[in-house]
Amino acid sequence: MKERVKHNAFLIVLVTVIVALDQWTKLLVTHKLAIGESISPIAILGDFFQIVNWHNTGAAFGLFQNANVVLLIVSLLIGIIVLFYYQMIKPKDWLAKASLALIFAGAIGNIIDRIKFGYVIDFLAFGRFPVFNVADSAVTIGVFLMLFHFFNEDQKAKKTNAEASEQEDSKS
Repeated sequence: MKERVKHNAFLIVLVTVIVALDQWTKLLVTHKLAIGESISPIAILGDFFQIVNWHNTGAAFGLFQNANVVLLIVSLLIGIIVLFYYQMIKPKDWLAKASLALIFAGAIGNIIDRIKFGYVIDFLAFGRFPVFNVADSAVTIGVFLMLFHFFNEDQKAKKTNAEASEQEDSKS
């Protein structure tokens, strides 16, 4: 029981920190910049890196514009699935826990925007790459960590199977 509480406390703390950072940065941008307005905060990078107040009614990379309701429903379903899966992983599996917590936090950050405004506030612009936010970054990092986790688990399983096969061959 105590381990399960610690397991979920990690999720709650990480999600709270990421969502708070996401919402705070979006609030700052909307209070400091008009829609479409941008600044280049690091002079040496020039226009390569900008902070811009951008409203996204679609998904990543500008896909599915004006599909806020559908994307809200999909985000809610993904959030529920992530929470369910989080409860199934081992409490000591920190990489899986961190990846799922980041994905969930990012989903929550953007869900808040979709419910509150009908769009997601994006503000980080790098070169020609689509504009994104802290929540998007959390989801992306979480997905990469999950892929890394799956790759590691697959490698461990292959190694274990190979060792078992070698032991079986040596017995024969």
